[in-house]
Amino acid sequence: MVRLTAVDLKQASGKAKDLLDKIHATLGRTPNMMRTMAHSPAVLEGYLGFSQVLKGGTLGVGLREQIALAVGEANRCEYCVSAHTAIGKMVGLGDAELLASRQAVSTDPKTDAALKFARTLTERRGEVTDADFGMVREAGHTDGEIAEIIAHVALNIFTNYFNKAAGVEVDFPKVTQGAGTLAAIR
Repeated sequence: MVRLTAVDLKQASGKAKDLLDKIHATLGRTPNMMRTMAHSPAVLEGYLGFSQVLKGGTLGVGLREQIALAVGEANRCEYCVSAHTAIGKMVGLGDAELLASRQAVSTDPKTDAALKFARTLTERRGEVTDADFGMVREAGHTDGEIAEIIAHVALNIFTNYFNKAAGVEVDFPKVTQGAGTLAAIR
């Protein structure tokens, strides 16, 4: 159920219009999540700023999308799982990788450790153990990479909660939540 409607692009004004125009110019479209955040330009600008800064980090785009899928699935956010499945395909992730990421697993040991750590952070609300840190370090992640994994989890929890609470309408190909087959992501 939609609780906050997406801002009509023709009705946007001021800072919200400026931000939405920049998004459209960059992406060629303006996703409903961002249009809904635009009710508060501070919320939208905060999201955009945090996202942009993290893109300049050391984690690759594929891993960032995989983390988003693991967190989105853990939080049962249909919008985010749908969006990051579509984006994941655009950055070269295959159907099997997309589904596995939602389950926080990977055939690559370093990616697998990052996804498991991200899922653990999400499920335990940040209360991880020394063993959890040891596992991700032993897989080869640096302290900087671990810090970025934590930051990406936080960013994705924000968008998951925002989309679920606001009831943002999915404007990407819908992905079935909790589905265990590749058919769910086609």
